[in-house]
Amino acid sequence: MTESLTESDAAGGEPAPRARIFADLTPLRTSPDYRRLWFGNTVSWTGQGMTALAVSLQVYDLTGSAFSVGLIGACSLVPLVVFGLYGGAVADTVDRRKLGLASAFGSFLLSVLLVGVTVAGIERVGLLYGIVALQAVCFALNSPARSSMIARLLPAEQLPAANALNSMTSTTGSLVGPMLGGLIVGWWGYRAAYGVDAVTFTAALYAMWRLPAMLPERGEGTGRKRASVLDGLRFLGTRPNLRMTFLSDMCAMVLAQPRALFPVVAVLWYGGDARTTGLLVAAPALGALLGGVFSGWLGSVRRHGLAVLVAVGCWGAAVAVFGLTRQLWLGLVVLALAGAADTTSMVFRNTMLQAAVPDELRGRLQGVFIVVVAGGPRLGDFIAGSAADLTSPGVAVTGGGIACVAAVALLGLRWRGFARYDAHHPEA
Repeated sequence: MTESLTESDAAGGEPAPRARIFADLTPLRTSPDYRRLWFGNTVSWTGQGMTALAVSLQVYDLTGSAFSVGLIGACSLVPLVVFGLYGGAVADTVDRRKLGLASAFGSFLLSVLLVGVTVAGIERVGLLYGIVALQAVCFALNSPARSSMIARLLPAEQLPAANALNSMTSTTGSLVGPMLGGLIVGWWGYRAAYGVDAVTFTAALYAMWRLPAMLPERGEGTGRKRASVLDGLRFLGTRPNLRMTFLSDMCAMVLAQPRALFPVVAVLWYGGDARTTGLLVAAPALGALLGGVFSGWLGSVRRHGLAVLVAVGCWGAAVAVFGLTRQLWLGLVVLALAGAADTTSMVFRNTMLQAAVPDELRGRLQGVFIVVVAGGPRLGDFIAGSAADLTSPGVAVTGGGIACVAAVALLGLRWRGFARYDAHHPEA
């Protein structure tokens, strides 16, 4: 590519804004509504991370079966996929604030139910599975509503910074939540972890309560009608730039997803144990968090499509190198770099969805985003495990990384307009 990611506007001659080093906090300073929403989500995500670990530990205590623990993921995946699409359609029909408030309150009640079940001494794995599935339903309804609000709360130029801050929220929950959950379960038991989660949800509820009404905006000549999931998919089918945001992410999550092999490579490559596996799992999350902390430069990037292609290519290259490493410290560093690249890709993909999609369709496109994010890694786990069984873990990991780089390069060549996408003139 001969053009810079941050080239100035040829017509207006506007210079690119000076790049920062640390995360741009402007959205937090300028919008009290966004600030409350971000803080509430950060606190509640941490609580959800605690509950996710506590449920896994409790299921294992009750069954002694790793397979039973694995079923927790299956119980959440189906509701995420089904209600992710449905939740997006609902978010494009009703007041998004009310939908977000109702679904957050549902999650709060489910955390309270977990406390009650534990205090009552009810030890039924099926009940825990049912609660996990209902939690996934609430999340699938809440996320499209919450995500589609961001473009209404902030100006377009602040969306990359806001999405970088949002990435820190989810990553912090994934890192800090399980660590705190393990400590609290160890000290005070499951009821304490579930109780803390219930308390943390009050922050998200308060943030939603303080928001203004968020009815979807309708284009001129369109009335209020029931939003159709198919209408959102048809819109996506006619918008190559938006399709590319999903296809490029699928390249990374399906072709180059090594996490299912972490327990195997921890032993075979590094001579480690469960603690080594924990380090491998934490490394991409830590890299993603650092990618958010040092995300200030993202606001100066105009060529969002090109940035996505480069970031996904960097993810695939890092995974390919990881497959060649046999030193633990180097493997952890490479995985952290992959996590940072994933944050960069996520920030720009989300920004494109928010900026280039009409408000009346944002919920449905965010619903598709949830399906890709939820389903892609699971399919990637299956492919990585199958490839490792047919060949070897090294071939599966390195081959997957190379396939990711090749696939995203071919997509970029096929739809060249994606690399030319300009944040100053967003086109779906």
